Amino acid sequence: MEDYENIDDEMPISNRPEVVAEKSNGKPKTSNPGNIDLLMDVSLRVTVELGRTHMQLAQILELQHGSVVELDRLAGDPVDVFVNDCMVARGEVVVVDDKFGVRITEMISSKAEKVAA
Repeated sequence: MEDYENIDDEMPISNRPEVVAEKSNGKPKTSNPGNIDLLMDVSLRVTVELGRTHMQLAQILELQHGSVVELDRLAGDPVDVFVNDCMVARGEVVVVDDKFGVRITEMISSKAEKVAA
C-alpha cells in the first residue's frame, strides 16, 4: 500500500489546489481551475418548457389525437430553459432545418448573485 502522508511534498506546485477565502461562511474553499476539463464530457438533461396548465383527471382521460391543451403562456412569450431541473435561461422558439430550437435571450442569475445584488 502506498504512503499518502507526504503527498503534498510529491505533488508539483502547478497541480496543487489553490486555497481561496470564501466570505459567505468564512471557511476556505479549494479550487483547481484545471480540473474543469474533467467535467466537460458529463451529460446533463436540458428541458425547455413552453408552458403549464392544470387539468382534472376526467379532462386528461378525454384527450385524443388532435386535442389541444391550452397553456398558461401566450404565443411569442419566452420559454424557460432548465438544466437538471434548475432554470438557467429564457429564450424564444426558432425553427432550424425543420427542427425546433431555442435562441437564448436571457440568462438567469444564480441565487447567490441575486442575494449579492
